[in-house]
Amino acid sequence: MTKFVDVLLPLPFNKGFTYFLKAEDEERVRWGCRVVVPFGKSKSYTGIVINIHSKSDTDYKLKEVIAILDESSIILPRQYEFWRWIADYYLCNIGDVLKAALPSGLKVESETIVELNENYLPDSSFSPVEQKILDLLGKEKNISIIQLQKDSGIKNLLPTVKSLIECGAVFISEQLRSAYKPKNELRVRFKDTVDEARLKEIFNLLARAPKQLALLMKYVELSGVMNRTAVSPVSKSDLLHAANATSSALKELVDKNIFEIYFEEVGRLNATVEATSDVFELNDYQQQAYKEIKDSYKEKNVCLLHGVTSSGKTEIYIHLIEDEINKGKQVLYLLPEIALTTQITHRLKRIFGSRLGIYHSKFPDNERVEIWKKQLSGQPYDIILGVRSSIFLPFQHLGLVIVDEEHETTYKQQDPAPRYHARNAAIVLASLYDAKTLLGTATPSIESWYNTQTEKYALVSLEHRYRDIKLPQILPIDMKDKRKRKQVNGLFSFELIDHIRQALDRNEQVILFQNRRGFAPMLMCHTCGWVPKCKNCDVSLTYHRKLNQLTCHYCGYAVQVPKICPACESTELLNYGFGTEKIEDEVQQLFPATHVARMDLDTTRSRNAYEKIIADFEGGKINVLIGTQIISKGLDFDNVSVVGILDADSILNYPDFRSYERAFQLMSQVAGRSGRKGKQGLVVIQTRDIKHSIIKQVIDYDYKGMAQAQLSERQQFNYPPFCHLIYIYVKHRDERQVELLANAMAIKLKKVFGERIIGPDLPPVGRIQSLYIRRIVLKIELSASLSKAREILQHAKEEVTNDSNFKSFIIYYDVDPM
Repeated sequence: MTKFVDVLLPLPFNKGFTYFLKAEDEERVRWGCRVVVPFGKSKSYTGIVINIHSKSDTDYKLKEVIAILDESSIILPRQYEFWRWIADYYLCNIGDVLKAALPSGLKVESETIVELNENYLPDSSFSPVEQKILDLLGKEKNISIIQLQKDSGIKNLLPTVKSLIECGAVFISEQLRSAYKPKNELRVRFKDTVDEARLKEIFNLLARAPKQLALLMKYVELSGVMNRTAVSPVSKSDLLHAANATSSALKELVDKNIFEIYFEEVGRLNATVEATSDVFELNDYQQQAYKEIKDSYKEKNVCLLHGVTSSGKTEIYIHLIEDEINKGKQVLYLLPEIALTTQITHRLKRIFGSRLGIYHSKFPDNERVEIWKKQLSGQPYDIILGVRSSIFLPFQHLGLVIVDEEHETTYKQQDPAPRYHARNAAIVLASLYDAKTLLGTATPSIESWYNTQTEKYALVSLEHRYRDIKLPQILPIDMKDKRKRKQVNGLFSFELIDHIRQALDRNEQVILFQNRRGFAPMLMCHTCGWVPKCKNCDVSLTYHRKLNQLTCHYCGYAVQVPKICPACESTELLNYGFGTEKIEDEVQQLFPATHVARMDLDTTRSRNAYEKIIADFEGGKINVLIGTQIISKGLDFDNVSVVGILDADSILNYPDFRSYERAFQLMSQVAGRSGRKGKQGLVVIQTRDIKHSIIKQVIDYDYKGMAQAQLSERQQFNYPPFCHLIYIYVKHRDERQVELLANAMAIKLKKVFGERIIGPDLPPVGRIQSLYIRRIVLKIELSASLSKAREILQHAKEEVTNDSNFKSFIIYYDVDPM
């Protein structure tokens, strides 16, 4: 009987597609293994087998599985169940979840190859762009579309390739490509089995070849071939280096049939067993919090550890991790930013050594594939330290999930789908394994705090800093008053300059915070008021002085800074506002002998950039560190005594119901970088609204007051956590069309949801990447059935997108938006 498989593809579909198997593949196929299948006219994709059966009642012509890539499953049943939950809860397709979850190296896909037609005789001249492509193909003969675009530097390549296909100059084909390439190593071994007698014979043979003899003796030493039953593999490069020998000496031994050289696949992961040390003892406050957490798990599965900055939450995490791995369980330790992994890695490696695995997007894809495979092996990592994508890894014995800095918005995935929140998803993941979850932060999210007040989560408080160091003194500066009195130098009040100078004179360090990168957020003509805007998005371009560029931070569009205004030809182009680049410039002018560094998206694009900046700051090579919100996320520096928040108002005045909560969290977290190991630190907050309630609450470290005020306001206006919030986005290139569809969608939804629907309205940025955007807001009562609401929303989307007039529209849902 013919076997069929349902295959889940990394495409925006919410179901698997049925394929039939070759007879020889029927016994090899397994649930959860990867297969390569054709899809569409000519493309091939890697999918996951999610069902094996003998029925073929489909309404489309079945195609054959091209290849089976695995002998066993590469996903686990509970992992797949978790993916299905993400797709259902966050209103996206399971294919989107698969695409996000699997590292690229596990996806063999077809790619379009452009090939030169060598028999083509041109009957007309080519354009310069067409000729450039033909010249490149003349060197390589065939190149992938992606590589051709990279080599040519032509952004919109497809129309040019299409014209060359139409005239017969080139043709295209599809080839399967695997992104993962195993790492192989050249190794050396004896050609034949060697005993003691044979070894003496070889020594005698090489008596007159001292270099070859030395190489042989070094091999015997490194491999342990004569004194151990298990022979250690010896790499060619290690052998030549240890023996201080040349390749020619090794070649002679190969030619004499003494040695042979062979390839061996080796992992990229560090398999070295490292020396570890015992965990530190907890102080009395930490010990009490640790005991309360353990006790809370007898009744509740989720616990919130509310610990002030520098209270030693990480040490408590380490003790809890040790408990779990002693029970044979695995731990997932989530962080909000890649920047944090550097410091935490060193602390965890010291205790757990090679039992720790690290997983994030800055790692090469080949390494991510090998971590995935290791997690499926008989010796998986006991601890995975990573950012939000780590929740998709396979876990065999998950016992604890730690979500550090649980309040951070970077746990929410924005684009593309699935638009999941890693904190909330991690709690569900833990529940599937009957594991526990620990949320840790000094400034909990309002939702998590509310869950403790309603006793859904347990709450443990840690109110004392490590070694009882006082919380930093917070000094507010009224910038409106200071500017009137001319007590300001550029971006800095005289007080902040004095405190920075005093800290530097004491060989202490300073952190300056501004949540905006670039030199200035806006350029404006002083004569006519012209402002350069992005051609793709409804935003002004940010001025980056070092690059002499105006850049869009939404789509990446960039242009050179104009010398004259294109509207009135004035040369008076002034920059307004300031970002981290401008702060760096002014600090360098104020303190020329000071070593200054900047930590933002522009300076940390490479894998090692974070590590270098953090290591230099820890090592005292940097005196003043300027940064965006990256520097607020739990970094631990011993010698920082002064922190400056240069523009508190820009955080407070964002049009969002969470703006006050986020402002409190950001300022409190940045303040917490000061005075962590020595004496009490100082935080200077520059603001034009010194009487703002949030400024006062930050100064008083009054989290509970802030949370209570926010909960009261949100209850009054029916915002989370008192309702479920879903944003419905409609996007299209035509503004009039997007308005029509958004209104039609809102009318359709209002028939079902009534006053729960608000809008459509214009979001803060109404056009991004040439797509006009409208947003509809849906508020659903906590008591209402979310699954029923999701069913209605999915049906509404299908109804609208099935209309031929609206095929090209983009409609998607953002559940629990941030």
